[in-house]
Amino acid sequence: MTSSESSHLKYLRECLKLASKSPPRPTNFRVGAILILRPDTPDDTSSDDKILSTGYTMELPGNTHAEQCCLSNYAATHGVYEEQVADAFPSQGERKGRKILLYVTMEPCGIRLSGNTPCVHRIIQTRKRNDDSNNNNGIDKVYFGVKEPGTFVGESQGCKMLTEAGIEWEFVGGLENEILAVATAGHDKGNQKQEAEERGSNIEAISQEERERQAQLPKNPKKRMMDAGVSRGAARVSQLINSTLRRDCSSRK
Repeated sequence: MTSSESSHLKYLRECLKLASKSPPRPTNFRVGAILILRPDTPDDTSSDDKILSTGYTMELPGNTHAEQCCLSNYAATHGVYEEQVADAFPSQGERKGRKILLYVTMEPCGIRLSGNTPCVHRIIQTRKRNDDSNNNNGIDKVYFGVKEPGTFVGESQGCKMLTEAGIEWEFVGGLENEILAVATAGHDKGNQKQEAEERGSNIEAISQEERERQAQLPKNPKKRMMDAGVSRGAARVSQLINSTLRRDCSSRK
């Protein structure tokens, strides 16, 4: 393990500890996040890191996500509203060759069923100051330990949206099982298993094209033999019935 990999896992473990503080709920994931300022060096080590803020799911009132809480906490320490958090980030000149990174246990969400602002949008907004003086002051890169499961919103769009916004992201493997165990602590595992089984046996999911393809496949040879045997047997029965009827008619004459 390289020093950079070690630092990434170190922060993800700290994020995991934060996630464990979140109350278990069946309708969300328990996630932890840490915002840091790091010297922009080739080896990407963490020896001179400065932690700017932390957050975890439902740390703040309402159905709040970890990234939202982390950014809200950062805004509060700088005396600005959550919506103005971009103004609190240091400018490129103030950074002095340092970059701002976000570590989070799970890929930031791209959709919120509640109608709240998705976490990816909040991350993108950190790069847009209200005075439009510089649009690259916010978060430079996001590190996460698992992709967002499709439990609530289907296929995740977070990484795609980050890429389109010009924000780097990186998946850091090694803690997937631990992260998911904490994230889904409040979920009904029995229902999840049942839903998976139902999806796996859903015959309606077979497309018409697949049905037509299967219809063109050769039938089972043994089934053809059985079908032929049944046909011969039926013909033999018919012959016996006709023969009996003819004998009866002859005897009446």
